[in-house]
Amino acid sequence: MHDVTPAIEAIDLFRSLPLGSETISILRGLTFRIERGEWVALTGPSGSGKSTLLGILAGLDTPTSGSILIEGVDIAKLPERHLARLRNSKIGVVFQSFNLIGALTALENVEAPLHIHSGRASARAAAREILDRVGLSDRLHHRPHQLSGGQQQRVAIARALVTKPALLVADEPTGNLDSTTGAHVLDLIADLRRELNVTVIVATHDPDVAGRADRVLHIVDGRLTDANVFSESISLVGAR
Repeated sequence: MHDVTPAIEAIDLFRSLPLGSETISILRGLTFRIERGEWVALTGPSGSGKSTLLGILAGLDTPTSGSILIEGVDIAKLPERHLARLRNSKIGVVFQSFNLIGALTALENVEAPLHIHSGRASARAAAREILDRVGLSDRLHHRPHQLSGGQQQRVAIARALVTKPALLVADEPTGNLDSTTGAHVLDLIADLRRELNVTVIVATHDPDVAGRADRVLHIVDGRLTDANVFSESISLVGAR
């Protein structure tokens, strides 16, 4: 039985931006709910609004109108200090462009989110453990510029997972990884989901990644649309 309060509920969600004398509509009235512990793939062509929706789910952007509830709390209405606390404690984010701090080592990048909640020793131990789980125990003291793109992505994923968040929001998390490493990372996400009942939202163009999900939300031109075409492509790939 699903929890009465969903992990995420979007109600008539709009996002638009001014462009000169015009207004560009990015999201156009999205309404959906995602239950706690679900793994949902967000699919759609480039420019469809996936990254904008992920930013709103992560509390990094706000809708123009509508509501976005995380565990029953409308995060669009939270003061910034409360929103920052919620982001740090409940939401792990994996950015497509990594967003690592160049002056910090892999270990320091991953332990940074924990300093708010725990001492340095326990933060370092947790960071070492998660970096080992993503296969980077031999790169702890390397800075981002000393790592390959795939290694930087794994550091970013480790940083998102180290706080054991209730919600993991990921934008193409395996996009810069080879197939073996990508599968390992997805296995890691799946393990955390089972251990902590974490809710996973992954934006992807990859049918294999979407095939890991319980459900697909397909966006075209800022609107939810039928995901059957994408689902059929997943079936065809799996049948090869």
